[in-house]
Amino acid sequence: MMRFRSAVTLTAAATFFAITPGYVYSQAQAPAAQGGGAAASSTAAPPAQAPASKTPYDQEQARLLLIRDLDGEYAKALQPLAGGKEAFKFPAGKPLDVQHLQDFVRLHGGPTANPGDTIQITKIEFQSKGVLFEFNGGGRKKFHLREHLSVGVGDVPDPSGVSHPGEGVGGSLFLDYGQQLPPLTSAGLRQELSSLLDFSKQSSTKNWVDTLAPEFKQGITDHHAVVGMDEDMVIAALGHPDRKVRSRDADGNDTEDWIYGDPPARTVFVTFIAGKVTKVEEFG
Repeated sequence: MMRFRSAVTLTAAATFFAITPGYVYSQAQAPAAQGGGAAASSTAAPPAQAPASKTPYDQEQARLLLIRDLDGEYAKALQPLAGGKEAFKFPAGKPLDVQHLQDFVRLHGGPTANPGDTIQITKIEFQSKGVLFEFNGGGRKKFHLREHLSVGVGDVPDPSGVSHPGEGVGGSLFLDYGQQLPPLTSAGLRQELSSLLDFSKQSSTKNWVDTLAPEFKQGITDHHAVVGMDEDMVIAALGHPDRKVRSRDADGNDTEDWIYGDPPARTVFVTFIAGKVTKVEEFG
């Protein structure tokens, strides 16, 4: 009889543990009671949490610092750069495809900046998978609301002929990461642009511009020539001309015209006498 009861007890116990494995695990993990007291709690400690990633606010602040560091910086073009509305796209972390760049420049009206020209970064825009850099004001002309409100009404002059020589003369570059933007640094962005732009020798140029008279400094910032500028100032504002023409005016002065563009497209003529700008004309 005793053997029968023992067998029944063992069978019941085996069945209980087989259908309740969690009970076995919790009992095995629970520390032993000390001094006859109650057993310690079997509640496991919460797992360690991974460090929190940057919040949107932190990311925005980091990007603002990048803009403050790079926006307005001068650089020397190492390759011909196209103007116009469409940005030249090049991949991050890969060598520059020079043939692709040359084809892009040719198909977009030729270079707006040639190797050796000084350009200025005038806008930085962070997009989902890349960074857009505009230089020399970008290739898009701005919308001027005042010029579209009234035309030739009463004594109000017709504003349709107003010229904005500093607009639409630049271009843009798109640094393509092909995925969500990684953490960015100023040094890293300069390195990505280093096949196109050289920032290393331009700090002296920026300091030089800051010493100029306000009207010349503004002209360089707006990328248009101003009467009274010398050749270096015009190059800083517009880059090297497409061609130069020497002649003599009606007063017998030797003149030199620097010509930017080709008619009938937008063309700028900058006339020098004795190394100083005496006239700036724009057509187209």
